[in-house]
Amino acid sequence: MNSFDQKKNLILREILGNSADAPDASPKGTIDVLCLPLIETINAHPDMVTTSLCSGRVSVFLEGNKTKTQIGAKGNEGRWLFVTHEPESLQGWHKSIDFKYDNGSAQIGENEDATRYILYKFEPLILHVKCRDSTSANLLYSTAMGCGFRESGIGSNNIVGIRISIKLDIPIGYLQHNELILLVSSEYLEIITRLSLDRFKENFRKMNQLEAAINQMKREEVKVEETKEERRLRKMREGMERRDAVRAEKEKKKRDKLVESGTPT
Repeated sequence: MNSFDQKKNLILREILGNSADAPDASPKGTIDVLCLPLIETINAHPDMVTTSLCSGRVSVFLEGNKTKTQIGAKGNEGRWLFVTHEPESLQGWHKSIDFKYDNGSAQIGENEDATRYILYKFEPLILHVKCRDSTSANLLYSTAMGCGFRESGIGSNNIVGIRISIKLDIPIGYLQHNELILLVSSEYLEIITRLSLDRFKENFRKMNQLEAAINQMKREEVKVEETKEERRLRKMREGMERRDAVRAEKEKKKRDKLVESGTPT
């Protein structure tokens, strides 16, 4: 078994073993149910295996403590305030968080570089697929680009990253004295919620389009012109295979007749 097949078998075992009791490294901890048809389609291809995949999500994140050299600061006390991969869970999301609305009296502070912002994000499908070789990687890349995943690319080790640019990335507030202060109104939150729901619909449409395209995709065959000797040997081999098939069929019919007549074979 070559290195690709070994890697693929290992990944497939990890996928089968993934559960709430054996979580992965994602915030959710388990594979998105919405991803399963796409995962199964890709992993059914002999030359491809998924290495990571997110079906798309909305997240609200409080940045951690940071220095001037850091952007985002996911570590050091940064935390998720809200995460969902399902549009049904998005309506009224902000009502579950103890936000305070800025009435104009609050101030971000003198040291704005250290301000811990609250970031609202819609992140569309992102998918990484390890391919057996450059031929299969290029074929998958071309298929993804043809489906509109214009931010896709091929990285090292024939890993194809599949992405689409329909994201939202909006600062909506900040942390002050351990309180979550919003810079926007509840009406604004409703607007970005509706925008996110529209993006979820487009994201799932694109995901289904990609799944259908990969499902029909066949690896390009490299056609090599036969030499006269290769053609002679192939014809000879095919002739022998046909002869053996005819002989086997005759033997089968002979046995069937003996069985019908009750004659011992």
